[in-house]
Amino acid sequence: MNLNLFEAEGGGREYAPLAARLRPQTVADYVGQEHLLGPDRPLRKALERDNIHSMILWGPPGVGKTSLAKLIAATTGAEFLTMSAVLHGVKDIREFGELAKKHRQAGKRTIVFVDEVHRFNKAQQDAFLPYVEDGDFVFVGATTENPSFELNNALLSRARVYLLKSLSIDDLTGLMRKALTDAEKGLGEVEWDISDELLHKVAMVADGDARQALNLIETMSDLAEVLNNKGTLTENMLAEVTQMSLKRFDKGGDVFYDQISALHKSVRGSNPDASLYWFARMLDGGCDPLYIARRVVRMASEEIGNADPRALPLALAAWDVQERLGSPEGELAIAQAITYLAAAPKSNAVYKAYNQARSFVKDSPDYPVPMHLRNAPTSLMKELGYGHEYRYAHDEPEAYAAGENYFPDQCEPVTLYEPVPRGLELKIGEKLKRLKVLDEEALARAGGTPESSK
Repeated sequence: MNLNLFEAEGGGREYAPLAARLRPQTVADYVGQEHLLGPDRPLRKALERDNIHSMILWGPPGVGKTSLAKLIAATTGAEFLTMSAVLHGVKDIREFGELAKKHRQAGKRTIVFVDEVHRFNKAQQDAFLPYVEDGDFVFVGATTENPSFELNNALLSRARVYLLKSLSIDDLTGLMRKALTDAEKGLGEVEWDISDELLHKVAMVADGDARQALNLIETMSDLAEVLNNKGTLTENMLAEVTQMSLKRFDKGGDVFYDQISALHKSVRGSNPDASLYWFARMLDGGCDPLYIARRVVRMASEEIGNADPRALPLALAAWDVQERLGSPEGELAIAQAITYLAAAPKSNAVYKAYNQARSFVKDSPDYPVPMHLRNAPTSLMKELGYGHEYRYAHDEPEAYAAGENYFPDQCEPVTLYEPVPRGLELKIGEKLKRLKVLDEEALARAGGTPESSK
């Protein structure tokens, strides 16, 4: 039985894929996941303290789940055993467990890394429990699926879940630059000529997947050698290896991100015809419809918002149809959503309010929650004044506690959301004005002076 499947990926070192050769050897080499491995972050602290626990690494393909597991083992000096849910079963789990027991008796720690752990059924997942509970090995599972749905509660309760994020464009371009300059493990035996713009396009195609980005660069370098053009990577090579014509995105001087911008602005400008034109242009150029579907969902919140709340569920439904049915039904559903959004009343009030709220919070101290807004589930908390004098809105006239303050005591109320006089927000605005009048009347009766909103 092969206990180290990933050690043999691609065969010998000289035949190993570029992504395998460039696996990080230290935390400093690891790309991305700053929220886990940055200074003072939880997993970084655990590594520094040599306090490794069982965990689930959840994230999309190519974000470094396997690399992180290997890095943890290398950093802690643990024996590293790997298995795949596709190739192994309960018998193999038991063999791993017995081997880990022997390591433990010899004073060695063992990490068992399980790739695609979501593919194990509930009974197979249960087979890990005795070894995890007894401390025979540290369990590290990798999955692209939501652990809440795919893993049983018994295993989840014994492992901490870490969410790994897609790599940014900067992360991917930096990684590809390293691959092109590293003479020992990468492609740096040749001085490569590649523009920043082309690297950016490769990163866009890779869509947050480091393995995909490195595979594309490696394939393009192979193609360069075949074309006797070693040392230079071109846009035509990217088009060749991705089997789509990127020139179509550039036709008329428009690059890919210019076209999605044109689509977005056409929707914002309430022009369904131009919106459909740019949608068709992007599909004709080979754009992934799911990418457009995601952007349409953003448009629903950013450009329409509460002026027509039906826009968001319609956009989400179009995305769902594309995922479920594919082409051509999915594209038709996206087209339906695009034309609806273009014709819908427009409002960026929620978008502006959200950005203002983030800015306001960033520039303000961490004010404590006022006592009357705190929950009081215990008698001690009630005695301390939690929830004291809170006014239950449903018991008030018009179901509104006029004059009540919901901001921190040290913070003057500030107006963030200002509905536009269009669509449903016209009525929302009228209601908020009515509530403001009630507040002013309540404060006047109490002898106070209404605080002006900033």
